[in-house]
Amino acid sequence: MAFAAGKYALGLCDYCGQQYMLRDLKKNWRGFKVCEADYEPKEPQLEPLKYNGDAIALYQPRPDKKASMDVYLAVPGDTFFTSVGMMPAPLNQPIVGVASAGTVLVVIT
Repeated sequence: MAFAAGKYALGLCDYCGQQYMLRDLKKNWRGFKVCEADYEPKEPQLEPLKYNGDAIALYQPRPDKKASMDVYLAVPGDTFFTSVGMMPAPLNQPIVGVASAGTVLVVIT
């Protein structure tokens, strides 16, 4: 389908309604034919941001060293579920816990 050149054609601005040469009207981002005074480019805030995703996996990870972990709670036979009346029964042996956290660096400024 062929169209005429329209070098003498007139057109109306879709915003202000003034008459202009059709070749001087611009199409804005909403699809309206507008004059130079009413033309506004699309705001960058209206474009969605490019999402690259979060990095989840590590490249060539190194596994942690396996270390044994001993936990001493009580001697066999002691239980927390026995009671004397409404009070829990006392344990025969006290509960002992020992742990180490490695090296701790404290900086005071």
